[in-house]
Amino acid sequence: MRSTDPRTDVAVTANVRVDGDPDAPTLVMLHGFSGSLKWFDRLVERLADAFRIVRVDLLGHGATGGRAADAPAQARMVETVLAQLDIEDAIVLGHSFGADVAVELAERSPRVTRLIIVAQAPDYADATLPRGRVIMTVPAICATVHRIAQPVGRVLLRAAARRNPDGQELAAQAMADFRALDPAMFRVVLVERRDRMARRPLDAQVRTAGKPTLVILGGRDHFYGARSARRYSLAGAKVEVMPESGHNPTVEFPDETAALITAFLASA
Repeated sequence: MRSTDPRTDVAVTANVRVDGDPDAPTLVMLHGFSGSLKWFDRLVERLADAFRIVRVDLLGHGATGGRAADAPAQARMVETVLAQLDIEDAIVLGHSFGADVAVELAERSPRVTRLIIVAQAPDYADATLPRGRVIMTVPAICATVHRIAQPVGRVLLRAAARRNPDGQELAAQAMADFRALDPAMFRVVLVERRDRMARRPLDAQVRTAGKPTLVILGGRDHFYGARSARRYSLAGAKVEVMPESGHNPTVEFPDETAALITAFLASA
């Protein structure tokens, strides 16, 4: 699907996949940093009978490619996709960095009527991020690490598959998505995103958007935990904590995640 890179006004081909019932309510799914629309496969299997599901590979990711971009620019690209699909009443779900994009989209676009945030804190105030991350914000170092990590990743993938065959498919997908990633996304996420969220945290944006919002947090999320539950509640969101889930409830607990989404949309 043709869209526009909001940083350059250059046409890009956004990778969009549509599943489910074409006459059902539209649920848009936006993946996180270094991911792709494939990470929602398990959730789609459980929701396709009840929704028309639209998934988009973000700029700098997956089969969309293009230049790296922070959430505001990503949201403008997704809004163009919604316009081309003639979607006027969308429920938008975003996981991790995709939640930033979903919130931006909900705040700016009347096409979005309901919002679902998965595994994302309002900002980095109490986030636990990997040590040494600062080196990935230096373009030359980042590009080198990205290039070297790919053959190393293939070796680790084969070793992991021998230990846990059930995880081989997910590990292979993670490696493919990492290869497709624009390395400049590291600086976007670690610097630009940090500064943007410090100025306007996601809970403040949720309050301003004023749209029914569900927040799903993982109690064992190694990046954020469930520490932001109260902040989102005070912003007017309905908050659900999955105590045993890590950073990706849609993969780890797809049945429970689908049930929470279905219940929220029924009540909203």
